[in-house]
Amino acid sequence: MVSIFLRSLIYNVLFYLLLVFWLIVAIPTFLMPRRAILRIAGYWAASSIWLLRLICNTKVEYRGLDKIPEGPLIVASKHQSMWETFALLQFFDQPLYILKRELTWIPFFGWYLIKASMIGIDRRAGGRSLKDMTRRAAAQVRRGRQLIIFPEGTRTPIDAEPHYKPGVGQIYLDCGVACVPVALNSGLFWPRRTFMRYPGTLVVEFLDPLPPGLPRKEFLARISTAIEDATNRLVEAARREQAELFGRVPSSAPAKG
Repeated sequence: MVSIFLRSLIYNVLFYLLLVFWLIVAIPTFLMPRRAILRIAGYWAASSIWLLRLICNTKVEYRGLDKIPEGPLIVASKHQSMWETFALLQFFDQPLYILKRELTWIPFFGWYLIKASMIGIDRRAGGRSLKDMTRRAAAQVRRGRQLIIFPEGTRTPIDAEPHYKPGVGQIYLDCGVACVPVALNSGLFWPRRTFMRYPGTLVVEFLDPLPPGLPRKEFLARISTAIEDATNRLVEAARREQAELFGRVPSSAPAKG
C-alpha cells in the first residue's frame, strides 16, 4: 500500500504539471479555429492516461468503439470519477460538454473552455437555466458536435443508488440524434475525493446506440438500464482482478453490499 501511496502522489504531481504544459502549448490556439484547442485537449487526455499506466500500472481498455456513429451525437456516460471527464473527449472530433459556468472563470483553463464553445450553466438559476442549456446544446449538436453528458449530474460512488436526471431526456428530445450509452468502472481506480490511484484494468464500454425519436420515458428507462447493467458487470470483473492483485479490494474502493 505504501508503494501505491507513493505512486499516486507522484502521478498527481505530474498530472498537474502535464496540465500546465498543455495549457502553455495551447496558447497559439486562441488565434486558430476551435478544432485546434479540441485537438490539444485530446493530446492532454491521451498523455494523462499514458502517464497513469506508466506510474500507477492502471491499464485502460476501450470496448465497443465500432458502435460510435459518425456525426452529431449524444454520449451519455456513467460518472464515477474525474477520469472520464477528460478521457472520453479523445474519441470525438467536436466534443461538447455542459459544465458549471464557474469553471470558465479559471485563468487559461476557463478561457480554453470558452474557446472550445463549451456550455457553462448557472446551477442556481433553476428551470430557466435548464431551458437555456437544452436550447444551446441542441443548437450545437445540430451543427455536428458530439455532446458528452453524465445523466446522473454528478460523480456517483461505486454501489451508490443511481439517480438519472430527467433533464437528459429533454436534451435527447431536443437534439433529435442517436445516443450512445457508456459504462465504466473508473471509480475503482480513480476514486472520488481522494488522490489515490489504483492498479488494474480500467474498462470503458460503449454500448449499442439508442435511435432518435424514442418517447422520453422509454429513453430514460432504456439508457439507465443499459448503463447500470453493464457498469455492474465491469465493476464486478474489476473487483475480482483487484482481489487477485491485493488479496482483497483496496480500502478506498468499497466492497459491494
